[in-house]
Amino acid sequence: MTTSVVYRSALAYELLMHALYGRHYDDRLGAVAASIPPGSSVLELCCGPGTLYERHLRHRTSHYIGVDANERFLARLRRRGVDARRIELSIPATPLPHADVVLMQASLYHFLPRAEEIVDRMLGAARDRVVVSEPIRNLASSRLPLIGRIGRRAADPGTGGEGHGQRFTESSLDALMSRYSVIEAFTIPGGREKVYVLSAQ
Repeated sequence: MTTSVVYRSALAYELLMHALYGRHYDDRLGAVAASIPPGSSVLELCCGPGTLYERHLRHRTSHYIGVDANERFLARLRRRGVDARRIELSIPATPLPHADVVLMQASLYHFLPRAEEIVDRMLGAARDRVVVSEPIRNLASSRLPLIGRIGRRAADPGTGGEGHGQRFTESSLDALMSRYSVIEAFTIPGGREKVYVLSAQ
């Protein structure tokens, strides 16, 4: 499976995020970070280049583990002293490290149509809460064929997941999260993404 150019370097990934979120990009990171109690241990799934940790969590957490399937991102984080691990989340039996907070940003769609299995595993690994931030407005869902193709191509990490090409709407994401104990739910500035905080108790 060919990896999108976006996932080949931290710089390309960051440029895309800035293009998608514009002036709200750092607000989005800050909103997710604010959902994590200070001093918590954190497990971030699909952590990418670790931007959330480096900008907002490094001095806020007691311990951080970043999980991703992209060796380029993981190697970069390890060089910076981060506990970064390769775990294939598409393999259901693969155990997850435990942490107070388990979070995932803009990646749950990769696991459609069985995204609830990932959320269940996150809750099983979390001692306190799960934080999921997921796009509800997507280029990949555009009615314009060219824009949709560009969006799907850019968001493909090359893992061959079943959810490639599928995205959440706000109603479908709300329906999934209604199965769980939701502490709070809110859209980020700009309205592109919605954050759900789930109780693991």
